[in-house]
Amino acid sequence: MTDATNLLTQPLIAAAPFGLLSLPGVLAALARDEVESFPALRPHQAPAWHMFLVQLGALALHRGGRTEIPGDESDWRELLRGLTPDFADDAPWSLVVEDWSKPAFLQPPVPKAIKLEKAIKLENAVPTPDALDLLITAKNHDLKQAVAQDAAAEDWVFALVSLQTGEGYGGRSNYGIARMNGGSSSRPLVTLAPLPDGGKTMTPRLGAWFLRNVRALLETRDAELQSNAHISYPETGGLGLIWLAPWPDDEQLRLRELDIWFIEICRRIRLSAHGETISAVKGISKATRIDAKAFNGALGDPFAPVHRTENKSLTLGDGDFDYSRLTALLLSGDWALPVLASPAPFERAGDAMALVCMALARGNSRTDGFKSRILPLHGRKAHTLGARRQALFELAQAQMRDIDMFDKALGYALAIVAAGGDRDKIKKDHYRHAGPARAAFDRAVDAIFFDHLWARDAAQQQDPEALKAEQTEFRRALLKNAEAAFDAAISSVPCASLFRPRAEARARSAFAGRLRHDFPDLFAKAAAEDADHAA
Repeated sequence: MTDATNLLTQPLIAAAPFGLLSLPGVLAALARDEVESFPALRPHQAPAWHMFLVQLGALALHRGGRTEIPGDESDWRELLRGLTPDFADDAPWSLVVEDWSKPAFLQPPVPKAIKLEKAIKLENAVPTPDALDLLITAKNHDLKQAVAQDAAAEDWVFALVSLQTGEGYGGRSNYGIARMNGGSSSRPLVTLAPLPDGGKTMTPRLGAWFLRNVRALLETRDAELQSNAHISYPETGGLGLIWLAPWPDDEQLRLRELDIWFIEICRRIRLSAHGETISAVKGISKATRIDAKAFNGALGDPFAPVHRTENKSLTLGDGDFDYSRLTALLLSGDWALPVLASPAPFERAGDAMALVCMALARGNSRTDGFKSRILPLHGRKAHTLGARRQALFELAQAQMRDIDMFDKALGYALAIVAAGGDRDKIKKDHYRHAGPARAAFDRAVDAIFFDHLWARDAAQQQDPEALKAEQTEFRRALLKNAEAAFDAAISSVPCASLFRPRAEARARSAFAGRLRHDFPDLFAKAAAEDADHAA
């Protein structure tokens, strides 16, 4: 079965439009920018798969002394074997290796003591790849448990990559990865990507994105080693594929032993085959595989932002990559963006780029959904973010103050309805009924925030009148979306039928009154335009 699951030689991974490809075939097709999608890849697995392929490609090219990224499958096969020269049988690239003293793909060798010691030996059965994956589905609601009964080899590949490179703390003796700020966090992906057709298409091509990030890593390696000199990564010879090393239960790997682009594992897993069916067993450990707790995930990860003063990698928590978080990451100055989220040395100022952000929102023993955001940065914007960061941050804060005032007016007006139209009886619970409308307003604002920010920045560089006009345009958009959210929600807010006419009338009056008070110029201009139309 080992030969049948050898990722270097067997076509096991479906890549449209090709069908099944070997792992070297996948890398070659990406290098030729010919991959449209990976049909079996689940959405939450996409960032882990991209990060894995980029790190693997960069490790193989660096170890092979190559700078050109090949588009030939045989070249990639040779480069990958160059990462595992001690294994002529390709064991580290096979999903199933019966000899547990050898590594298998993302599965470390199992010392004899581990196999024999009852407390930690691998004996927890995992029947399907979705049961192995990192999603927490304990309640069996949104995603059902262990349903992939007819799984293919690629399903195990994706589940292994997702788990071993992105899992957090899973209870006693089930530790998470090193590139994470705490066990309830997640590993984020934040990176620039080239946009096709000069930015006319908003979704990056997988191959162009892969090529860009691998090339960027190769060209910035020396600078990144210098920036992370306090970690003491070796310039050459560090362990890149963590699953190659045996994992005695009383030992941890030290960061000074690892390559800066190391691909890690965090759990003891071994796959086995019964005919054509693959299953797995997993075990626990007494400590994390890598001794890195003191670094809070700030390990020079090319994909993860790091807080400058707290020196910890980004934790998404139960949030999202909304305008508030992206403003903080890009413009506040509080965060150091990862190397792949900055323009690479070979990129021109006019290249159409997008900022791609992905992460699995996680909390204590739960997952809060897969979050993804693509923010287009047209023309010179990606290159000017640094130069105009402070000015952009001040403009973004001004926009957020406007949003906050519209949001409060919306919440107050709908709370009046819930209170039966009696302003003096409004309580905290009444504001809860405004939650869905405020969330809808925030989503609508999120879709337009950065377009208006870029326009406001351009106007500021023009003259004060242009800046004022763009400010008014943004407030008009806020008014339109706030009114839409208010109108859609008002009839659904619970209120005694006897008081509803009064409550809705007072709510509409309060909504308009607050906004007229906060934005008199906006309404004065609207009134003047209405008068012109009437004339």
